[in-house]
Amino acid sequence: MGACFSLPAVFLQDNLRYHSPDMPDFDVVVVGAGHNALVTAAYLAQAGYRVGVFERRKVPGGAVSTIDFEGFRFDLGGSAHILIRLTPIVDELELYKHGLEYIELDPIFHASNGQESWFVWRDPGRTAAELDEQYPGQGEAYRRFYAEWLPFAKAVRETFLSTPSPLNLGQKLLLGSGLGRDWQKRLPQILRPYGDVAREYFSEERVRSPLVWMAAQSGPPPSDPLSAPFLLWHPLYHVGGVARPRGGSGGLSLALVRAIEARGGQVHLDSPVQEIKISGDKAVGIRLLDGQSVSARAVVSGSHIQKTLAMLPADKTPEGAKGLRVGNGFGLILRLGLSDKVRYQTHPGDASRIGLGLLITSELQLNRAYGDYLAGEPTRDPPLIAMSFSAVDNTLAPPGGETLWLWAQYYPHRLASGTWETRAAEAREGVIRSFERFDPDIRRKIVAELVQTPLWLENEFAMPAGNVMHLEMSLDQMFMLRPWLGAHNYRFSGLKGLYLTGASTHPGGGIMGASGRNAARVLLKDLSRNRV
Repeated sequence: MGACFSLPAVFLQDNLRYHSPDMPDFDVVVVGAGHNALVTAAYLAQAGYRVGVFERRKVPGGAVSTIDFEGFRFDLGGSAHILIRLTPIVDELELYKHGLEYIELDPIFHASNGQESWFVWRDPGRTAAELDEQYPGQGEAYRRFYAEWLPFAKAVRETFLSTPSPLNLGQKLLLGSGLGRDWQKRLPQILRPYGDVAREYFSEERVRSPLVWMAAQSGPPPSDPLSAPFLLWHPLYHVGGVARPRGGSGGLSLALVRAIEARGGQVHLDSPVQEIKISGDKAVGIRLLDGQSVSARAVVSGSHIQKTLAMLPADKTPEGAKGLRVGNGFGLILRLGLSDKVRYQTHPGDASRIGLGLLITSELQLNRAYGDYLAGEPTRDPPLIAMSFSAVDNTLAPPGGETLWLWAQYYPHRLASGTWETRAAEAREGVIRSFERFDPDIRRKIVAELVQTPLWLENEFAMPAGNVMHLEMSLDQMFMLRPWLGAHNYRFSGLKGLYLTGASTHPGGGIMGASGRNAARVLLKDLSRNRV
């Protein structure tokens, strides 16, 4: 067993000597220390339960982690904290008392096609006013889009913060969406591809393309039916804003670990779980890769659902879990350490370095990238999300330097020809060429780099196919159907005492923690009623 994050490695063994033979080692053991799993564990510890978290990697947080890298601080997964800002998690768990410090970003987005720039500010009124100055009529379109869809976006947020059920979905999406008598007009829009809905509001492609590109971060292309909500929750960016933990994205995960330990919980790193132990039809603990067994009243798995299934006997896989679609990769990240600041030729000032850069030449660029992906090829000219958060956090780069992280889509995990070992350099070159439109001097500034291909993501995070969303974000794998009907309530169907959390469950991927909070609420209810 690996060392506990801050307690001596022998703590668990010493602690067990004082338990009666019938008393489990923990009330709850948690498999994996991704941010959702840590959120679940933190709520359980806060409620007074004995919690043990066991993580395969040497750092906590899963894809919400930060490392030292050649003189820089590099995030390894998600970097922009948006969705968690729409939840009460940080306040409920008092994470600010455990070292979490958020830095607000404003502007929240910098949009550019390589020829001109515009900004999305936290204040939607300022955003619209500047749009009208630059693209007459588009600011008014932005105001109308924001006003018409803000109630719906807030209703979607409420569905994310609750266990999905027909009653919850009906109450929150239909009754709470503010559509009222407009539902006959709005419902067809909700069911359309988000690219089509964007065209209904924005006639200027230089405004429309960045909004469509941001919507594409959930995975489906702009032409997919039933995908409009990925665009329609855009108003929430103005509600919660965009923020960064000082010191890196992993600051959230470290604060969660401290919150767990402050309440008597344990977080064991470098402690891979080999098996979820079953007695009859009940989960009763885990067995680690080193052979040690840990017993518990309940087990929570925060691992990818396919990894969870692999820890169980084959006959415990429900029929509904046999057709899960993980897809074929998704994106690629190029992490760069620079010797000098990024300078966008369309806006050389600091404002363009602060928010997320929505760098896309046209909708055609995004569609071509998706076409390359369908053909099994790394896209040659990707649109980019650029993040240079050293603009607001000097802990990320040495004096005078800069961190620049470039997220690009779409990249298949299974290639039509070659392997990622042989084609990573080619994909990296495509990302650099694409960014040269915006900062032609980028090559001479690079002093450190990390290429995170879909294969790298799969191996580092135990994330099949390198899909950061775990399962494809299509309607048949969302809400009550995620991960499958019967496990949508965070309880593993057919096995008492086994619970699920993480991106494989509702509401899916992204740094939100809603799945962790929802799972904790379900388990706390079951524990209080002695159902486990």
